[in-house]
Amino acid sequence: MVSGRVRGTDWLLLRDGRLVDGTGGPPREHTSVLVRGDRIVDVRPDAGVDVDGNLPPGDGDVVDATGCTIMPGLVDVHTHMTYGLARTEEEIDLYTSQEMRTLIAAHNLALLARGGVTSISQPGGSYNIGVALRDAINAGLIDGPRMTTAGRYLSTSNSLTDWYPDDVGVPASSIGVLTNTPGAMVDEIRRQVKAGVDYIKVADSPSGDLQAFSDAELQLIAGTAHQLGRPVTIHARGDAEVRAAVAAGFDWIMHGNLMADDTIEALAAAGTTLVPTLLFPANLADWGHLCGAPRREIEWAKRLMDRTGETLHKAREAGVTFALGTDTGFALTPYGEWHGREVKLLCDYAGLSVTEAVRAATANGAPMLNLDGEIGVVAEGMLADVIVVRGDVATDVAVLSDRANVEVVIRGGVRVPIEADLEAVHHDRAQTISAAEVTWELVHGERDR
Repeated sequence: MVSGRVRGTDWLLLRDGRLVDGTGGPPREHTSVLVRGDRIVDVRPDAGVDVDGNLPPGDGDVVDATGCTIMPGLVDVHTHMTYGLARTEEEIDLYTSQEMRTLIAAHNLALLARGGVTSISQPGGSYNIGVALRDAINAGLIDGPRMTTAGRYLSTSNSLTDWYPDDVGVPASSIGVLTNTPGAMVDEIRRQVKAGVDYIKVADSPSGDLQAFSDAELQLIAGTAHQLGRPVTIHARGDAEVRAAVAAGFDWIMHGNLMADDTIEALAAAGTTLVPTLLFPANLADWGHLCGAPRREIEWAKRLMDRTGETLHKAREAGVTFALGTDTGFALTPYGEWHGREVKLLCDYAGLSVTEAVRAATANGAPMLNLDGEIGVVAEGMLADVIVVRGDVATDVAVLSDRANVEVVIRGGVRVPIEADLEAVHHDRAQTISAAEVTWELVHGERDR
């Protein structure tokens, strides 16, 4: 391949690839894409070439996409940049300073491009680091994907993020903030909006076995967020909290693993997008034994995936809109490593066709970036966020699961380096003193009595 456009050139031509454009339509063979500035200006077989076969005038670059798929950059709307490859909840919340967490997150942003990701949304994280990352990217201080972000999760004593005994409490370094009363919920939303978040994130119960916020509380949260001009989303695995969130007017739902038929119908009727975020439980179920995950967690993930498949197939049949999220940021879901696997999981567990799954992974995530109609589709006038993938995504979507197949990443018309050899940085793991107890038997062997 010839190098892609760099800053200062007049045009970039992606030449003669198989186009999967993100609209959900069929692939288009032998298609070229011409980019000028940060926009796509021409999409057709002979784009950028005149009748005599000449390339456009001025400085430019050509990417030979023969044998490859041209498609929109992935839009991952469930990526946690502040988690730092966490292996434990304590690592997410307790270790590593606020300042160091910020620097680690900024470093790890560069890893996302090698997974074909050009835009992310962070549904919650430590402190207000997400806002700082977003603003630094927009100001050109650091390089990274297009980004929107929530602040700390709104939680209750019965929900995700309140992990520790009450005498420890929820520290300021936690990704969640405890809001056990309506007044506390309203106060936290107001503070977060003042601090510059793009939307509000609510954390219901970890596994969906109970509803941690009441119907009235969810209505209050959605009403307050919308009054202040912010969307609101929720971690909701179980039926009751999904149904209550849809009724309250939440803008999109994370997970939705265990929905009853009437809840699915309500979700479809409301037009509320579902972000299943299958990668975390799928990686845990399939490969947790390779990384020392506890057996009980692996078995939980297997059961959840089995039940999720039935639920999501029904949701697809009902007309629910899907978007791509991966829960990237855990040690189970490292930065830049498995984002494309979520596309195949949407096919396998929700029954989406490949083109439907690509649309879910691209255009359907654009509203969460406040860029609906601007990104997620390869078409004239759209922002030039495009990737070139080795192989034919339309006939073998699994090629997206291997990041080595991502050949070229273009964001805003500029080629982004794929940092294949860049090492991810994690937070301080723990203050470990030893990995076992030093007993007499450990030192001397078993006693003879």
